[in-house]
Formats: sequence, C-alpha cells, structure tokens
Amino acid sequence: MKILLVLALVLILSACTTQTESNTETRTVTDVWGREVQIPIEVESIIALGPGAPRIAAYLNVIDMLIGAEDSDINNFVVLRDYNPVHHETLRQLPSVGAGGGSGNNNAHPEEIIIIAPDVILAAFTPEAAEELQSQTNIPVVAVRYISTGLANETFFAATRVFAEVVGAEERAEEILTFIDDARADLNNRTVNVLESDKLRVYAGAITFNGQRGFGGTYSNFGPLDAINAFNVANNEDEEGFYEVDFEKIVVWDPDVIFLDPGNMHLVNYEYNTNPSFFHSLRAVQEGRVYAMPAFNFAATNVTYALMNAYFAGSILFPYEFADIDIAEKSAEILMFFLGENTFDVMAEHGLFYGHLVIGE
Repeated sequence: MKILLVLALVLILSACTTQTESNTETRTVTDVWGREVQIPIEVESIIALGPGAPRIAAYLNVIDMLIGAEDSDINNFVVLRDYNPVHHETLRQLPSVGAGGGSGNNNAHPEEIIIIAPDVILAAFTPEAAEELQSQTNIPVVAVRYISTGLANETFFAATRVFAEVVGAEERAEEILTFIDDARADLNNRTVNVLESDKLRVYAGAITFNGQRGFGGTYSNFGPLDAINAFNVANNEDEEGFYEVDFEKIVVWDPDVIFLDPGNMHLVNYEYNTNPSFFHSLRAVQEGRVYAMPAFNFAATNVTYALMNAYFAGSILFPYEFADIDIAEKSAEILMFFLGENTFDVMAEHGLFYGHLVIGE
C-alpha cells in the first residue's frame, strides 16, 4: 500500500512538473560523484540527508532552508554531532524525511519528501543511492558525501562547495575552508621544526570507529596527531586508518602519552579489571599522562571537534609550542565560527571533555 502511495505521488508530481516545465528555469550543478543534476535557479527549500549533510547546512548557516529533518536529529539530543545541540530545537519541529545515520545508503522516506516537496535534496549518499532517491521522488538529488579521514580532507572541501553552490552560500563556504586551511597551517608551523628525537611518543586508543572500541582500537595516520606532526607509535605502513592492535605491541611501544576517547572508557575499564597488570606496566599510566580525546567522527567528521582535538593534543605533546593555547578559549573560537554558539560546556556535560583520565575509575 505504501509503495502504491509513493507511485501515485510521483505521478502527480511528474504531471505538475510537466505543466509548469516551460515556466521553470533551471541550472546544472555537478555533485561530488560527477553527476550532473538540474536544479531550480533559485533554491528556497532543501532537505539534507545522510552522514554529514545536515552538518554542512549548519556550517553554511542555512539551517533555516531545511523543511524536513532526519529521525536521528529529531528524536535525539546528541553532542556527538556538533551541530545537534545548537539546532536540535529547530530540527525536532520539522517533519521526518529519513532515518539518518552514517551508512550513506538511501534510508530516506520518499513519500514524506514528496509531500513537503523541497526544491532540492542534498544527500550524503552513494551515487546509486542518490539516483534511487531521485527516481523515487522526481526531485533533484545532489550528492554531498565526504570521507571521514584527517581533520577535513579534500572530499569535505568538495562537498562543502557543492552544497554552497546549490544554496547560494559560496562566500560562507570559502570562509569555512579558509579557516580550516589557516588552522592546519598554524598547527603544522608550530611543530614542523621539532626534532623527532625531542618528541613525546603518543598512542591514541579506544578510538570510535563504526561503533565503540576498547583500548586496542587505534589509528595509523590519525588526523589530530598528523596535523601537529606528532610521533604516533601506531603509524604503520601496513595499516591504513583504523585497526585493532595487540596489547603486547603497546607494551613494546610503551608510549609517553596516551589519549583515549572518554566515551569508551567503560570498555577500557572493563579491560583494566580483566588485566590490570597490563595497564600498570605502561609508563604513561604510571606517570599519570593519560588524557581524554573526544570522538570527532560520528555520522561523518565534526570538523570543530577534530580541530579542537589537534590543539589539545598539541598543548600536551608540545607544551612550549602551544603555550599560548587555552583549550576552552580555542574551542570557543572554533565553535563560534562554525556553529555560532559555544557548546564547550554542553560537550563536557555529556561526556565530551578534555583533561586527565584515570584508567580503572
């Protein structure tokens, strides 16, 4: 019955489009997959679907253009998505147009989308999923998917520019990308001349990746650490991105400093209770040099949190080079620029904080 309703709505919409086609001017945009999509010259209403798309809408200051939202934002107040605490009250009052989440598949609600009839759908979907949703709704679907690696890689830049082109926010987009470039240059310039022999050896564990992970969940070429040229003991030519490392290997590495995702400490503490001698054998644990590094990838990358993590890690690993950085003040600057609101205290209240951690507590 639901399928029949969708088909009926599509036919009605198609008929309406045909009748007004001669009076509607369009322009062509090319999305992140190279798909050429015809959209209205003037876009007044949108929906943003999939991992990262609502976030880009928030960064571009176009949340007011949204006429629908995903269940993941409507039903939940989630600090793991940086924009949600700022815009939750607005989003939860919008009609549901999709399930949300981080898969990139088409989990939209086509019948609801047809009813509210946005000018354009901006979807962080695979190309196949974007085509499927466009055929289901007969509404232009522009793909803005980006990959969660580094602080904000070239795919984020491409997605932001495509999104901005659709909604007419090109100037704001370039401001965002310039801010990121300037921050990366600042992070790099502070540490690029530090000798490898003078660097503290660091391990980042309990990193959230497709779910919560224990102490051995780590990352080769981890974005916040790469940005400050840190000596990441988990960097491995044979591993790319996230991987699970054996505890025995961490004992061999014996890092000077450890960063852990505070949201996964219940898993780490369970491991501690099972094998406390392993943790007590690590120099960083013995010397109290274990610190929180909140998850920054949740339904794609929170660029705000990623930059904050890099500055915090810098202040711990390179105290002289980052002597002028107060993490609360720097975080406020970043959050205000991207989101227009300082949610640093809200983050801490919900478990995303910076500071010391004690394994086993």
